[in-house]
Amino acid sequence: MQKFTTDVIDIISNIPSGKVMTYGQIARMAGSPRGARQVSRILHSMSRKYNLPWHRVINAQGEISIKNEELYNVQKLSLESEGILFNGNAIELGKYQYKV
Repeated sequence: MQKFTTDVIDIISNIPSGKVMTYGQIARMAGSPRGARQVSRILHSMSRKYNLPWHRVINAQGEISIKNEELYNVQKLSLESEGILFNGNAIELGKYQYKV
């Protein structure tokens, strides 16, 4: 497995309950500032295998990127159950974004 992939898995694994990180933020921390789409692919393909808290990863606008309505609702309810509040469709990143 490539170092970037293992770093992404490690970063996502350590996002605490009640906090979120963006795809781009994770990519930068893992050493690839333009790797947000790679983070998305890793999250999609490895969440189940590594039991990743996939629901804590959102886009740079503070929104859920999932287009599937059912999965969107699962992610939103999961975040709300951790105390994260939505303002319309967005999360206030200044309040909920995890910064290492």
